[in-house]
Amino acid sequence: MDLELEGKRALITGGSKGIGKSIAIQLCQEGVNVAIAARTKETLDQAAKEIEELTGKKVETIVVDTTKKTSVDNMVEKVVGELGGIDILVNSAAMVGGQVRGSISEADEKDLIEDLDTKVVGYFRCIKAVVPHMQKQKWGRIISIGGVSARQSTIYGLRNAAVVHMTKTLSDQLGSDGITLNVLHPGLTQTPAIRERMSETAKQQGKTLEEVEAESAKNVAIKRTIKPEELAFVTAVLSSPKAECITGESIAGGGGAIGAVFQ
Repeated sequence: MDLELEGKRALITGGSKGIGKSIAIQLCQEGVNVAIAARTKETLDQAAKEIEELTGKKVETIVVDTTKKTSVDNMVEKVVGELGGIDILVNSAAMVGGQVRGSISEADEKDLIEDLDTKVVGYFRCIKAVVPHMQKQKWGRIISIGGVSARQSTIYGLRNAAVVHMTKTLSDQLGSDGITLNVLHPGLTQTPAIRERMSETAKQQGKTLEEVEAESAKNVAIKRTIKPEELAFVTAVLSSPKAECITGESIAGGGGAIGAVFQ
């Protein structure tokens, strides 16, 4: 299927690793001109080199701290200058799994505030900065990476639930401008960060990595963890002109939550 993405321009925050990097690869393969942004220049440069070698597309890089409005505004200004505009924004800049885990007794207020500032307000800053450019051209796609914890009773799920609410609110406001906004909820995904965490768990429990993965996926309908490229393909579809009928939605890419019904 031709997703009609050839020549579109995309900004991907958190694009130097994991899901964000896989999305950058997929969009480049669809003919999109891509800029990736993250905090660390060395990691960005390495990611850009790998993506360019794999896809043959030039990738722009921008160092950004999405907790700072000035940094976000400068990022968007640079991307518009380099690419000539922005058609697609993918918000993926956040710590995998968040910093606040466990019970209320273990949760730290500062960690919670930082999680929300990075993922919720950080996504908001990026959206606010790109929207005027999308409004001028009467077209845009904004996809925010959330997490299936938005649908679970966990403290670290707060940030993902907030991203859902923000996305729906802004989709109502911006639909008449030709801009769609959606959330993609990854499940347990085979990113380097998750693999490292699982490897540590395996060592502590005296198990193999495969055993830990299988245990983690026991409540997943497809009985396995998710590949980043699977989420990247869903993102490409949501970025497409063909997907205009989908906006304000939250799509779970977790392999199916057994026993859960979402309407």
